[in-house]
Amino acid sequence: MAFLELRGITKTFPGVIANQNVDLLVEKGTVHALVGENGAGKTTLMCVLYGMYIPDLGSIYLNGQKISIHSPQDAIAMGIGMVHQEFQLVPSLTVAENIVLGHEPKRGPWLDRKEIHRRIVALSEEFGLQVDPDRPVAELSVGVQQRVEILKLLYRQAEILILDEPTAVLTPQETDMLFAVLNHLVASGRTVIFITHKLKEVMTLCQKATVLRRGQVAGNLVVSQTSEMEITRMMMGQQVDIFHSRVSKKVGQPVLEVMDLSAINNRGLLALRKVSFNVRAGEIVGIAGVEGNGQSELIEVLAGLHPSSGSVCLGGKEISRVSPRQRRLRGLALIPEDRRRQGLNLQGSIADNITATCYFQPPYSRHGVLNMVAIERASVAGLENYQIKAENINSKLSTLSGGNAQKVIIARELARKPIFLLAAQPTRGLDVLSTQAVRMELARWKEEGVAVLLISADLDEILSVSDRILVIFEGQIVGELSPKAATYEKLGLLMAGHYTDHMV
Repeated sequence: MAFLELRGITKTFPGVIANQNVDLLVEKGTVHALVGENGAGKTTLMCVLYGMYIPDLGSIYLNGQKISIHSPQDAIAMGIGMVHQEFQLVPSLTVAENIVLGHEPKRGPWLDRKEIHRRIVALSEEFGLQVDPDRPVAELSVGVQQRVEILKLLYRQAEILILDEPTAVLTPQETDMLFAVLNHLVASGRTVIFITHKLKEVMTLCQKATVLRRGQVAGNLVVSQTSEMEITRMMMGQQVDIFHSRVSKKVGQPVLEVMDLSAINNRGLLALRKVSFNVRAGEIVGIAGVEGNGQSELIEVLAGLHPSSGSVCLGGKEISRVSPRQRRLRGLALIPEDRRRQGLNLQGSIADNITATCYFQPPYSRHGVLNMVAIERASVAGLENYQIKAENINSKLSTLSGGNAQKVIIARELARKPIFLLAAQPTRGLDVLSTQAVRMELARWKEEGVAVLLISADLDEILSVSDRILVIFEGQIVGELSPKAATYEKLGLLMAGHYTDHMV
């Protein structure tokens, strides 16, 4: 008898069947991988288990007993917890306050702070999740914030922990530490459901894997008896060759030149510290680093969305005081890191979003009048070229999965003819096939002479497409490596601030 069983789960959204008659069996005390292409229904299925969505059809069984989950509170009461891709923490509160929020132990009418501190320290020591209970979450690295999320679930006595793409923002060393924690959790009898796009992680960490394709179960696998290639074929319905860009031999003059760039973040702290580098025509420069080390401010400064000191030149002309629209007209294209806040109008249609940065130019408008035929033609081309899963170009962005929303941005930006592309996390949330397509497109742009700055938390991506690799730590460029000289260990050490002159 399975410890956890989902039977015949079906969940639909307007125009999209996210899950169709999905069965999932998870054994107690295992790490069970849930893998599949973008839009395959992985996160939706787990949101059903966690009570964020109510299924149209299907049942959930725990220890052989049918259970009803109508909210996350119901799930938590039954020992089911979830760590989302975007952490659910309050930055202004301390670690301890975040962990006990909504479940505060009291002594009479007062918070029992000694008991809170004792329980958090005991949990952190038991599972190797070292945290300072009194430190504000805003001051923590992303890796430590993730530990707080896991401790929050353990504090609530979760027996089943769902982790959605948990290594996307971690260094290799932090990933190793997370895996050690998860193995410890499993050894203690807890159960982990691990959503990931990284098949190496499935092979390293997991015992069983369920593969979803187009909202249905494509197969159930014993990890020790399969391979990455087999999982990929099952996910995609076809074989996918891993893409590696050739180091460019036709590098031209600098297109982007950054000198002594400094910027303050929204907390009034120095986020960029005299950053200097260039990106030349026909090359991809990758910037590696743990998120929160100045990447967001660098992206916003280059896009014209954040004040700074220092100099930014594009195509030989100073643009430090130029508006975002003028930067685009001068040849800058942008794939923003936060697609929902910065890249999309969620209440707009696919057509609205694909033409959002060029609707005021011919052929999309003339004398202030929109040319709907040209807009429709461009939107249909984007939908087809990037295999965006939607009913039609008039579908609202809010009805698309995260990965399909990302494809809309990429379709919009890659349809332009820029001289410089700022690509921030361009494949985050994309499936294997779409990821390969985007990387091939970046390489094609490079071959056509475009200068590309790639900012990515995915080291495989950085290593596979970059001609040069820069590492950022606490707002400074602390190292430059060639792809041949770069290793996961070297990059991880630089990303964590452990560097010496001979590594740079």
